[in-house]
Amino acid sequence: MLSFLVKGEGTELTSVDGEVYIDFLGEFTAGIYGHSNQKIAAAVSEAMKQGWNYGGPNIYERELARKVTKRFSPSGIELVRFTNSGTEANTMALAAAVAYTGRKKILAFKNGYHGGTLSFPLALKKFNTNLPHDFILAPYNNIQGTQAVLNSIPKDSLAAIIVEPIQGSGGSIPGSQEFLQYLNTSATKLGALFIVDEVMVSRLSYHGLSSELGLTPDLVTLGKWVGGGMTFGAFGGRKQIMRMFDPRDGSLAHSGTFNNNIVTMAAGCTGIDLYNDAEVKRLNALGESLRSSLQAIFSKYQVNQEQPAPFQPCPQKNELESPFTGTQSPTLTSTNAISVESLSLSDSPDSTPSNLQRSVKNSVWVSGRGSMMNIHFSGPSEKSLQALFWHYMLEQGIYLAQRGFVTLNIEMNEAHIEKFLTAADGFVAMYQGALGH
Repeated sequence: MLSFLVKGEGTELTSVDGEVYIDFLGEFTAGIYGHSNQKIAAAVSEAMKQGWNYGGPNIYERELARKVTKRFSPSGIELVRFTNSGTEANTMALAAAVAYTGRKKILAFKNGYHGGTLSFPLALKKFNTNLPHDFILAPYNNIQGTQAVLNSIPKDSLAAIIVEPIQGSGGSIPGSQEFLQYLNTSATKLGALFIVDEVMVSRLSYHGLSSELGLTPDLVTLGKWVGGGMTFGAFGGRKQIMRMFDPRDGSLAHSGTFNNNIVTMAAGCTGIDLYNDAEVKRLNALGESLRSSLQAIFSKYQVNQEQPAPFQPCPQKNELESPFTGTQSPTLTSTNAISVESLSLSDSPDSTPSNLQRSVKNSVWVSGRGSMMNIHFSGPSEKSLQALFWHYMLEQGIYLAQRGFVTLNIEMNEAHIEKFLTAADGFVAMYQGALGH
């Protein structure tokens, strides 16, 4: 069992008991620089020699804003404002959309996660911590289901569509190109703002994933890796929208004591240069190698890699208390997906649609893209197998999220990937009898 962590260096974490683990969690994508990166540490140390908590603008803030807008301008960021977290960045983006459009409704997606106050598990409880926006929810990766939801709302009532190009905390589930383009086009057609949450996925493409996917968002949100792995978030987009926050003549206020704190600003200025185009490509290639090799292991042992039926909830999970669990297949398309609204947990096998019928075998599969992925278990023993996998990997010195979430950091190389694969091979060999084949 993992005890308290007391040290991080390079790719490794050390517990209070002296156990050493290779960190494949990377602070849920925020820790892209590994632990104790010397260049970032030096930048922070140098900045702090002049003091901190200025209570006013500083040179690091201006420099980081310049670097962020230059790098992510192909994804639509013309002006940017800093926050202390991705949650806050998404909160401000939604507030901007409501103010800019004068409308109230916000379309989000089931299984999506935009922060602690913007969480949308498949089974959202009546009492939750979400902000009291007028949210409407649609099925992810499902054009037909989303269109039905949009057609059901009053004309000129939609303020924004917010979406993750890959549902990160929802299990590294990639959105299809067709689905994401549909959302972009629909937002424009309806006069709503298109908000792309890149808090996690901006690490997957040098100029942001929106640019690579050909999307044209009105607003984009970024997360902690852009701030050197410190307490950081950012929201930016079209000048016409962002100028509402101009303190000289804008209509909206955006305060925050630590929005431009010296530690984060200095760390971000150095970190964003470290994670350059070459590193983005190298790390993504390393991730693709890990994912394909995992699939090869599953095939070698002839274990079941069947993925769960589209949009079928997993009733044993409490998504609200633990939103970091994937519940949807990464292979869904607009043509084969069925809206979760059309399913019932009380349906008998005979009443289940034919394309949702499946065996009760356990299975293991991996989803994701580049340096970000999730190893899933499905079937009647899903919960037990996921827990067994996590504990087994810990015993082999591999640290990842309990839900199977994996992200790579720039300190990693092929040797680290081999250690992960060796451990995963051992697990599948040991439990292949439980993994249906």
